[in-house]
Amino acid sequence: MIETIPGNIIAPKGFKTGSVHCGLKRNKRNHDIGIIFSEQPCKTAALFTTNQIVAAPIKQSRNVVKNGKAHAIVVNSGNANACTGKKGERDAETMALLTAEHLNIKPDEVLVASTGIIGHHLPMEKIKSGISKSSQRLGNQSTHAINIAKAIMTTDLVPKHIAVKTKINGKEVTIGAIAKGSGMISPDMATMFCFITTDAAISLNTLRSCIKRSTENSFNQITVDGHMSTSDMVAILANGMAHNRTITSSTKNDLTLFQKALDYITLNMAKEIVKDGEGATKFVQIEIHEAKSISDAKKIARTISESPLVKTAINGEDPNWGRIVSAAGYAGVTLDESKLKLSINNVTIYRKGLPVTPTPKRLCSVMKKDEITIQLYLGTGDKSATLWTCDLSKKYVSINADYHT
Repeated sequence: MIETIPGNIIAPKGFKTGSVHCGLKRNKRNHDIGIIFSEQPCKTAALFTTNQIVAAPIKQSRNVVKNGKAHAIVVNSGNANACTGKKGERDAETMALLTAEHLNIKPDEVLVASTGIIGHHLPMEKIKSGISKSSQRLGNQSTHAINIAKAIMTTDLVPKHIAVKTKINGKEVTIGAIAKGSGMISPDMATMFCFITTDAAISLNTLRSCIKRSTENSFNQITVDGHMSTSDMVAILANGMAHNRTITSSTKNDLTLFQKALDYITLNMAKEIVKDGEGATKFVQIEIHEAKSISDAKKIARTISESPLVKTAINGEDPNWGRIVSAAGYAGVTLDESKLKLSINNVTIYRKGLPVTPTPKRLCSVMKKDEITIQLYLGTGDKSATLWTCDLSKKYVSINADYHT
């Protein structure tokens, strides 16, 4: 049984967080830098953007994750420290060093993350002050939890956070998370962060396997605008303070329970990112069924979900099946038009190469819903894939036209 509880990343035993406004964001009420800290060293696993252009903190954090051990995460919003050359790399190293000094841990035990505008050097005096003040404000109260969730936001409208608990081999295990992301979202990982904490005792290899599987079925199955970022990171810290029997590939039942709880966390956060997509008015689930392979299903789902014409039609509440079917046709997958079937919210509108006309009133009602499910059946196999996206509105254009460097 998985039970949702308050507290996000400080819900698991032994975790604290602190955050402040240091001057990276204009509004002084908005925190823009923070620290996530575990009282005990953690097994650590993470996945990063596959973009070849990566922010300096990604390079820093990749080295930490190689060792599989971390004690803290330092994160700022308002400045991505991307495309900033050697100075940017030194600044990321300095963030780790300063955090380590304040927490009395090693610099190579600190993950660094930055998000915001690309191409600007960090104002290091502000960063130094922010790290110092954040370390002094570490705590595990509800205000600490909500403040760190807000501190990582950029164009997000709402903070994204969750915590759950479950029983594993008789011990209560807790997993918590915060996430950010609204635009520049098209993972193999997007301008998004998700930081996950757990008090589970788990082997490093198992932790790596679990987060990879969870990410593949959640964050790597969302898109807002088809643009991959330089700064994406999903990281999990496990400090073992639940004192459960160590979860490994050999403890099948324990592993299944942990994976299920972790999947619940990541899928929830992934969907929250899509729902908070820049200018979004519709949450869209795209299901591809009866595909020859999962790869084929994913290709078609992504092509449909990233079509500006499909996304604008949904925004206009227009069931333009021609745009959906034609997008599937250029996904690079062999199709037989005579076998296709297309439904929106279970209302069939296209079958065997021909349109099916439902009653106008029913179709109008379907398209006015806040949540839209597109179901395309290929008739070539038995594999399926699901991807989540949102519509494309005038507000998305306005937000990004006004987002200057």
